[in-house]
Amino acid sequence: MLSSYFSTTGGPVVYVTNAFGPLLGFQTGWLFYVGRVATFAANINLLFDYAAYLWDGASVGLIRNIMIFVLVGGLAVINILGVKKAIQAINVLTFLKLIPIFLVILLGVQYLAPENMLPPEMPQFDDAGAVILLIFFAFTGFESVLASAGETKNPKKNIPRALLTVFIAVTLIYFLLQLVYVTVAPDIDAASPLIGLGNSLIGPVGGVIIIMTAIFSILGNVAGIAIFASRSTFGMAHYGLLPMWFGKVHKKYSTPANSVIFQTLFVFVLAISGTFVYLAIAGTLARMIGYSICILALPRVRKNADPETAKEALKVPGGFIIPIIGLSVCVFAMTQSQTLNWQYLAGFVALGTLLYFVNNKLKKKAAE
Repeated sequence: MLSSYFSTTGGPVVYVTNAFGPLLGFQTGWLFYVGRVATFAANINLLFDYAAYLWDGASVGLIRNIMIFVLVGGLAVINILGVKKAIQAINVLTFLKLIPIFLVILLGVQYLAPENMLPPEMPQFDDAGAVILLIFFAFTGFESVLASAGETKNPKKNIPRALLTVFIAVTLIYFLLQLVYVTVAPDIDAASPLIGLGNSLIGPVGGVIIIMTAIFSILGNVAGIAIFASRSTFGMAHYGLLPMWFGKVHKKYSTPANSVIFQTLFVFVLAISGTFVYLAIAGTLARMIGYSICILALPRVRKNADPETAKEALKVPGGFIIPIIGLSVCVFAMTQSQTLNWQYLAGFVALGTLLYFVNNKLKKKAAE
């Protein structure tokens, strides 16, 4: 709903600034940035967890850290050199991951039957809160597209429509994969369920195909995050919310090199210091707070909108019922996080606040 009120680039930063002012607008943008960076680091860890099934050297230790540095640094170099080839690579990786997923679904559909589509008993979790946050993690990231509204044709209509379409498509794919898993191989190793599912459907080669699919999928994911996250700090610098150091472009390649370098160091430190689960939960928590602030901004944005914009904005049946439900879900998800996650997130917010006030001081000094 919020995106239908704006056609300018910036996404949540613009929405919240319009409603509550620049400080909260910055903090919201910073939270989404932290969420993306934590997700980036989480997926890097997950990638090497999958690679460890093929090579033990990718599991732990100095070799893994060196490989993380090479991968994150390589993505940074590609990002600085330009996004055209990076986008092409993401498209190829997307194709390589979707084909095996659809193959697994098609092979598993033949085993579906009403009597075996539900597990005999509900699964037990050692940490239900972490599981809930990881489920939310699977559906986060959609807000990245909002930041490029100014570069999108008819964004007030196309972006809300695209978001709804993607949510439906992703939910359907997840549902079908889970349904096939529950039907075909409910008792396989829970630590690597998709690999076990591939083995059950195709044999040992199926497990290898799933591993390679996961690696391609994660590579495509982190390549996309590398592009969007670095543009977040770049955009906030040009909105006057971060020091202009983040907004400088490379003289030769016209890319936000400083933002890319900062992001690369941030991701590397997080990736070598945490695990997938911990980083994924941290990223989800940051995003849940950001989503909540955006939902709370909706009434103010609607009130501040001019008559023409209000008339053209997306109307959802039920008025504020759906936003209230969304806010309740976000709050519920946040309550599942442990104290340690909140402490680390507070540290990230403190870092962002420091950068914000340093930027304000620099701007005042420059104006004198």
